[in-house]
Amino acid sequence: MTKADDSQLLLDIGLSGSMTRDDLVVTRSNRAAVMLVESWPDWPGPVVVLAGPPGSGKTHLATIWRDMSGALACEARDLSGVALDAAQRGEALLIDGIEPGNFDENELFHIMNAVRANHGSLLLTSARWPGAWQVQTPDLRSRIQAATTVEISEPDDELLIGVMSKLFADRQIVVDPSVISYIASRIERSLASALSIVDRLDKASLARKARITRAFAAAYVREYDAGQSEFDF
Repeated sequence: MTKADDSQLLLDIGLSGSMTRDDLVVTRSNRAAVMLVESWPDWPGPVVVLAGPPGSGKTHLATIWRDMSGALACEARDLSGVALDAAQRGEALLIDGIEPGNFDENELFHIMNAVRANHGSLLLTSARWPGAWQVQTPDLRSRIQAATTVEISEPDDELLIGVMSKLFADRQIVVDPSVISYIASRIERSLASALSIVDRLDKASLARKARITRAFAAAYVREYDAGQSEFDF
């Protein structure tokens, strides 16, 4: 898979459409992962696993690393010979979306061996800790256990507030910090939720020609929590 194609495989939501380093908000929930990824190529070992729940921002961070390293990106469920060829050339490689049963164990084993033998770098992303991947091949299991694993926890209030503040600022919308804090404490702990509620509030405020105050936001947060796909703007 080429870089031109890989926008389809990076499904975790980042900030708006941009996933640059300048867009990354760093807090306690992701600081360890950010520090490890940014320390490349001086990693503790050639293989790093980036684990975190959906919406935690691991794809944003993986995209930053891909841009830093020039890595080839591919999907876990489609480990073709192209990925092994890249590993055998000592190139950086990103494998996105490891889940139990969705990858070829034999192919991943050979890729990891090639990365180590040719002094390459491999970043694996997963919503689960490696122990939950249900790997059946003993040799592959030992390779995975030897990898450096870093976790991104679900976004804390500080991260959600930082993300929403940036999203509002990017749209040139002035929202009081107390209102953003109110919203952050009432939505699902994910960057996807932050992006969605900012988008909906932006559209609602434009439709009603109204400022986004706490009272204004409250109704839309309640509707969002109730799972309504359409809002009465």
